[in-house]
Amino acid sequence: MTQTTSPRASGLSRMASPVPAVARWRRSAGIWLATGLLFVVSAVFEPGSLGVSALASLWPFAALLILAAAGQTLVVQQRGIDLSVPGFISATVVIVTRIPNGNSGKLVSAILLAYGVCLAAGLVNGLLVTRVGITPIVQTLGMNAVLYGIDLGISQGTPTQTTSALQSFANSEVAGIPVPMVIAVLLVVLIAFVVKRTTFGRRFEASGSNAAAGRAAGLRGNRYQLSAYLASALLYCTVGVLLAGIVSQPSPFQGDSYLLPSVAAVALGGTSLLGGVGSVMASAVGALFLSQLQQFVLATGASAAVQNLVQAGALALAVTIYGLRPGRLAARLKNSARGAAAGRTSPPASAASGAATRRSATTAEVSINEK
Repeated sequence: MTQTTSPRASGLSRMASPVPAVARWRRSAGIWLATGLLFVVSAVFEPGSLGVSALASLWPFAALLILAAAGQTLVVQQRGIDLSVPGFISATVVIVTRIPNGNSGKLVSAILLAYGVCLAAGLVNGLLVTRVGITPIVQTLGMNAVLYGIDLGISQGTPTQTTSALQSFANSEVAGIPVPMVIAVLLVVLIAFVVKRTTFGRRFEASGSNAAAGRAAGLRGNRYQLSAYLASALLYCTVGVLLAGIVSQPSPFQGDSYLLPSVAAVALGGTSLLGGVGSVMASAVGALFLSQLQQFVLATGASAAVQNLVQAGALALAVTIYGLRPGRLAARLKNSARGAAAGRTSPPASAASGAATRRSATTAEVSINEK
C-alpha cells in the first residue's frame, strides 16, 4: 500500500531543518575575522584612528550604521532591498528638529509624529509589495521620493538647530559607552533572539528562503514580509532620532550617506541577497567594519571620494565572496565533473544514431537473404 505525502507535509519537511550553528558561523566567520584584522592593521599603520578622540567619534556613528544595517537585513531576508533608507532617516531628522524648533517641550510629540510617519510609510511599503506585487526595489525607491517630498516640504531645504534635550541625550554615556551604541546593541540582540530563537523568527527565515515551500507548509509569507518593512521602518526612524541629537545642526539630506553602507554591511555579514538565511549580528559587525574602515581611510588623509570608492569596493568584494563560497564552488566543480564523466561514458548522439542505423541495415539484409 503506497503512502501519499501532502504538499503541506512536504513543505514542512523541507523547511523543518534549521541551518546548523556551524554552518551559520561559517557564513559570518569572515567578517568577524576581517574586522579583527582591520583593527590590528589600524593600530599598526594608523594608530591615530584608534585614539581616544577617534573612538569617541566612531562609536555613535557606528551605532547608527548598525541600526540601519539591521533594518536592511530584515528586508533582504524577505527577498528585497530597501532603497528608502535615506528618506526615512532624513524625514525623521527634519521632523524632530524643525517641528520643535529648539523647544525641548515639543520634542516628545515630534518624536512620536516621526515614528507615526515612518510606521505609515513602512506599512505602505509592505502592503504594496505583498498585496499589489510591486517589486521591492521599485516600491522603496518611490517611497524614498515621497519621504524626501515630506522632508523638503517641512524644512524648505534649510537645516535647523536640534533641541538641547535631544542633543544631551544622544551624546550621553552609560558606563563610558555612548547611548547610541547601547541602544544599538540592545536592539540587535533583541532582533537576533527573535529571529533565531522563536517560532516566529524561524518561520520568518523559512518564508524568506523559499516562498513556494512556505506556502506549501501553510505559512503566510505576506505576514513576514510586512513585518520586515514595519520593523525596518522603526529602526530607520530610531537612526534619524539619534542622528538629529548627535549632529547639532543636521542637514535635511542627512540620511543620504546610509544607503550604500547599509547594503554593504548586510553583504559583508553573509546574509543571502536572495532572501532567507541571514544574521543581524553579522550585519552589525559588518557595519562596525565599514565604520572603522572609513576611520582608517580618513586618517590617511584621503578625500571623501576615495572613501566612497572604498565602500563600493567593499560591497563588490562581499558580493563576489558570497558568490564564491567554498560550498557553492565545490558544488559547481562537482556538477562539472559529473557532466564531464557522463560525456565520456555515453557515446555521442551522432555515433549512437549511426550504430542504430547500421544495426537496422544488417537486420534488413538478413531478412531479405532468408526470403
